[in-house]
Amino acid sequence: MRRPAVARRVAASPRLVVAALCSGGLIASFMQTLVIPLVPALPRLLDASPADASWVVTITLLVAAVMMPVTGRLGDLYGKRLVMLGCFATLVVGSVVVAAGSALVPAIIGRGLQGAAMGIIPLGITMMRDVLPPERVGSAMALMSATLGVGGAIGLPVSAIVAENASWQVLFWLSAVLGALCGLLVAVVVPESQVRATGRFDVLGALGLAVGLVGLLLGVVKGGQWGWGSPLTIGAFTTSVVVLVLWGVLQLRVRDPLVDLRVSARRPVLFTNLASVVAGFAMFGTSLVFPQLLQAPPETGYGLGLSMLQAGLVMAPGGLMMMVMSPLSARLTAARGPRTTLMTGLAVIAAGYLATTFLTGSVPAVLLATVIISSGVGISYAAMPALIMGAVPRELSAAGNGLNSLMRSVGTSVSAAVTGVVLAGFTIGVGGSVFPSAVGIQVALLISAGASLAGLAVTFLIPARVVEREPVTVG
Repeated sequence: MRRPAVARRVAASPRLVVAALCSGGLIASFMQTLVIPLVPALPRLLDASPADASWVVTITLLVAAVMMPVTGRLGDLYGKRLVMLGCFATLVVGSVVVAAGSALVPAIIGRGLQGAAMGIIPLGITMMRDVLPPERVGSAMALMSATLGVGGAIGLPVSAIVAENASWQVLFWLSAVLGALCGLLVAVVVPESQVRATGRFDVLGALGLAVGLVGLLLGVVKGGQWGWGSPLTIGAFTTSVVVLVLWGVLQLRVRDPLVDLRVSARRPVLFTNLASVVAGFAMFGTSLVFPQLLQAPPETGYGLGLSMLQAGLVMAPGGLMMMVMSPLSARLTAARGPRTTLMTGLAVIAAGYLATTFLTGSVPAVLLATVIISSGVGISYAAMPALIMGAVPRELSAAGNGLNSLMRSVGTSVSAAVTGVVLAGFTIGVGGSVFPSAVGIQVALLISAGASLAGLAVTFLIPARVVEREPVTVG
């Protein structure tokens, strides 16, 4: 039996609460792109092979994917603020571990701990509904959801600037300080949610989900490196399928499952999560294709010859547009419902990708394309939490948002694999180096456009009206 949720606890200073939670979302998403400017130099910095050094990036993705639904369930059971502060603690500890060392193993351990911080975003979104006045919830959730893209986009040029002008460890000392400050701010100004679920934490379910997700994402992320037909890749996918099937059977039978699959199978939740996968795919396309387009030499026939820092600065306005679009998304949701908002966002993303056929010949043109696509991402991402929380019981809302965030991560991982295969399959040689060809760039962009249109089609299957399940007030 679930304990009825209790009435909303209104924060004394809603603006300060929103600022604290959104700052946490920004620093969490910043962790995802923190090391991107360092990737070419990681083998030298860590005295490791390129294959081994790539785990510094991969481990963060794996841990984040596993921890988002796990922290969501823990938040529903034991307190969202408490679990969020735990996420900040892992971020700070992980940052210090990497900053204090210069070897591969500490770097992988530290980056894994940083990945756990991604649980801050779904927890923060759910916390807003629990502690803010009703009239502030829509815009606050839209803003918090936008931080998923904003932090990553801003993080690229910031990381590049620090990496070019200081020791690489400074990046991690900086992330440790920012994580500690944001955690302190949340601890001081954000009240604990009084909405709780009852029951026990499903340890076996968490382990099963972790193994299944790690197998799936390892196959997706490492398949290109290992070979898509290699025993390692096939073994990872096979393990994932078998474990996730068994995990699903277990979740349907235990009294207190990690993920309530019956709730997740409800039409609004199911199709919102499917749309989230393709939205995540489409969002990540710009992060993979545009930097290569901007940095490739003009001799390729399409490259614009920018430095990494310059390319990051061109991409940064896209992240800012996600935040600019969040109030518009909230107003559209209030007027027309979150389904219409999600459809609008996906349509804008598709239009932006299709426009790249004409908008890749100059830096201003690429900037315009980035802004259009990022605007669509901001609109659509802001609608997803409203759809999820309108369709699940309030005492399961953190777990529901954690699963939805996981679906976005799966989409970005698949995008990385598919785009990597496409760009590797269409190459040209310039000055002794290999670059993606213009055809490869266009094919990758058209695939992202197709993913956006597929998401739009899936969104039509979401019920037009989703009734929010309000909690029972306990006197």
